[in-house]
Amino acid sequence: MDLSRKLLAEGLGTALLLAVVIGSGIMGERLSGGNVAIALLANTLATVGGLYVLIEVMGPVSGAHFNPAVSAVMAFRGELPRAELLPYVAAQLVGAMLGAWLAHLMFELPVLQVSAKLRTGTGQWVAEAVATAGLLLVILRAPPGRVAAMVAAYIGAAYWFTASTSFANPAAVFGRLFSDSFAGISPQSAPGFVAAELVGAAVALAIHARLAPAAPRGLRA
Repeated sequence: MDLSRKLLAEGLGTALLLAVVIGSGIMGERLSGGNVAIALLANTLATVGGLYVLIEVMGPVSGAHFNPAVSAVMAFRGELPRAELLPYVAAQLVGAMLGAWLAHLMFELPVLQVSAKLRTGTGQWVAEAVATAGLLLVILRAPPGRVAAMVAAYIGAAYWFTASTSFANPAAVFGRLFSDSFAGISPQSAPGFVAAELVGAAVALAIHARLAPAAPRGLRA
């Protein structure tokens, strides 16, 4: 597969994922009448549906990583050529930023923003490590043809059982920096989230190596 096509799929897929996450957060907050639980539920449902569709559509082209932690694990395992790792990450980061801007355009908000929403503390860092470890285990061990559904379902659950609402994705952290909205995260909170996500990815690799062999590999998210 031509690298330029893979990078287009990763960039476009990540942009659309962030547009879904941020846009549904804005819509949920507007329509919920101040009820944060309803806003989070709307955000969750939109993310689950959008993520499933994007993985199905982009998976045959690039693997549908949309996530530097996933790409790093795949490169470590030899499932992504290591020379393609940095281009993948760059495409994901640029796509995440563009997705935030697209969400703002759709809701007629100022395009250029920086989030002021603080997300910090031991609980949230542990939550991000758990969320990312779980995501990578699902990806590494899902049966053939079921990755999209299982990843979407896991992320939907992790929105609610983790204290951080499960970013589980350094590109998502980066994109949300540029949105002072329901889904945003402040620049001072971002490093802790990214560090926790990378720890979670390493933990997932260690757990995967200790478990029984996974089912035969199918399409990876």
